[in-house]
Amino acid sequence: MPAEFATRLSVADARLRVLELCATRRLPAEAVALESALGRVLAEDLIAPHDQPPFANSAMDGFALRGEELPRTGERAFRLVGQVLAGAASAPDCGEGECVRITTGAPLPRGADTVVIKENVRVEGEAVFVSAGESAHANVRPAGEDYRAGEIALRAGERLTPARLGVLASLGQSQANVARLPRVGLFVTGDELVPPSQALGFGQIHDSNRYSLGALLRQCGIEPEPVAHLRDDPAALREALRAAGERCDVVVSSGGVSAGEADFLPNLVAELGKVHFWKVRMKPGMPMLCGEVGRALVFALPGNPVSTIATFLALVHPALTALQGSPGTAQRTWRARLAEPLAKKHERAEFLRASLQSRDDGGLWAKPLRKQGSGMLRGVAEADALIFVPEEAHELDAGAVVEVLPLPGLF
Repeated sequence: MPAEFATRLSVADARLRVLELCATRRLPAEAVALESALGRVLAEDLIAPHDQPPFANSAMDGFALRGEELPRTGERAFRLVGQVLAGAASAPDCGEGECVRITTGAPLPRGADTVVIKENVRVEGEAVFVSAGESAHANVRPAGEDYRAGEIALRAGERLTPARLGVLASLGQSQANVARLPRVGLFVTGDELVPPSQALGFGQIHDSNRYSLGALLRQCGIEPEPVAHLRDDPAALREALRAAGERCDVVVSSGGVSAGEADFLPNLVAELGKVHFWKVRMKPGMPMLCGEVGRALVFALPGNPVSTIATFLALVHPALTALQGSPGTAQRTWRARLAEPLAKKHERAEFLRASLQSRDDGGLWAKPLRKQGSGMLRGVAEADALIFVPEEAHELDAGAVVEVLPLPGLF
């Protein structure tokens, strides 16, 4: 294979190259109904078409009146001239010495600028008695308190959360203009793999990567193409890559990417397209490859189950996000303190499986788990997060502050 590509990149350099590639491959926009937009990435800024709330309204159930008329001492009687409920088509005016019964969310009557809550008044017939101590302009939500007309309410690149969907709806939007989801082809390779439903023969193991990788993609909101299990056969791999490069935006594979006798993917990606880099200075997951075939970016991940998950989270997830126009650097990481010391002898960055503990003092602590082998799924299954140990760090004391990457499903 020609050596016209980078190799043994740091995690930071590999991620930067991935994001640079994705910046030139942004996916087009499409309009989707709000009911289907959860988790999608906005393709354009949302400009508020009107004030929100569109009119001044009451924040409490009570009585609307003129704040300048509130008593400074003793109490004052206001004449009750009507009521206005939320959703009312009109409201009575509030003149001098008058008040209007009002419910939460109802439009503020003309002339009124204050609401006194019902618990703080005494009502006798059509007289409402208000004592000293109330504040002018209290319990009123001004028009535009949340968003002003013409203001940027949501920005392109933001992922639509339940609250952001509420913003869209509150501003009269029944659809959202979002980036199209990437079309992803998912391959698992290896002659040793058999489905979970099949009894194991000599030298065989059950295929777990199709399920963990498929689930990781679905948690990104992406339904991959039906997963293909490919044997370690160059002709079959070549045809699968070529075909996927014609129809997909991204191809994610596991296995066949190291330097063994049956690791054909590096040469095939170079033959059919281009290798951007191969091997990243990380543990687990060093043999990971990034390239392209046809129109598709290719992420060939190692076959060891933990390596597969770690490289997906470190490099593929940021790519899928960046393709949709959201900053790939926005991947959420936390800071925690080590619950026990750790040491490493190698020069690579390491992602250690860890449990998280919130202590009584409010601090977050990360405890490395014992099962750290790259083929040991138990460690990931029992983990809450991955501790990121930089290349240059070799010994870290208990209590040291470290970066942690929460695993999907933590909440």
